[in-house]
Amino acid sequence: MIDPKLEGRTVLITGANHGIGAATARAFARQGAKVFITYYRPRSERSETELQELRERAVGGPLLYEAMHQQSAVPLVNEIVSQGGVGASYEADLGSVANIPLLFDRCEVELGPVDVLVNNHTCCVLETFDPASVTEEGFKVRLPTADCIDAHFAVNSRAVALMMSEYFQRYLKRQGQSGRVINVSTDAAHAHAANISYAASKHAIESYSRSAAIEMGKNGITVNIVAPGPIQTGYLTPGEKAAIAAGTPLRRVGRPEDVADVVVFLASEQAHWLTGQLLYVGGGWRMHQ
Repeated sequence: MIDPKLEGRTVLITGANHGIGAATARAFARQGAKVFITYYRPRSERSETELQELRERAVGGPLLYEAMHQQSAVPLVNEIVSQGGVGASYEADLGSVANIPLLFDRCEVELGPVDVLVNNHTCCVLETFDPASVTEEGFKVRLPTADCIDAHFAVNSRAVALMMSEYFQRYLKRQGQSGRVINVSTDAAHAHAANISYAASKHAIESYSRSAAIEMGKNGITVNIVAPGPIQTGYLTPGEKAAIAAGTPLRRVGRPEDVADVVVFLASEQAHWLTGQLLYVGGGWRMHQ
């Protein structure tokens, strides 16, 4: 049996109240890791009753995607604890710089110093350069604005860089010997029509990650990037799922658990000689060239 040597390790996962982040929290908990979950719920005009009904109906598209984002992480932590695991959660907007050291402080108090950092949080508002692509139907697509561009980079890029910096400073202070950082990007980071700021801000994560891998490696830290393909986190309609499955070599749409398994591998002892790398995790939807 392979021992990933994750038991007792403290894992901080951002954006983990739903989707890939929640699946990753469960996967680490199954390995005996202590899981600290952070998340942020954007303002919604829907009541909790409406949101719960949307989650129960589970019809993919904008409404389900919104409802999934609006979940509290408390039920997930309770689930982990009820199964014998150790977990805690805290809600914070990573677009606010002051929240970053606060997250690490709270994690250290509740679970201990962070051994594994998983940056999974994201800001995604569809934007396009092309006025002909602007739409109010389904997922709204807007022309870019300075505020929206800044929001994407504040959350998707700046927060990831500052999270890694905070992690590294604390790791050095406690004289850590082995660390792991896994950053979640997207396989569309190089270019994404009608999602331009999201793609650009995710591409920045990849550059930050490679720089971090170079600078942190001498201290025993590996830094890698996971780039998921289409994953059903609530946003895919039944028709979109069928089309994506038909165009995927493994002939199905990805599940959050598929990505979580790769994240856990990158945090494991078995991935100790892997750093500065980007792994496409999408059943072959996109392949490295």
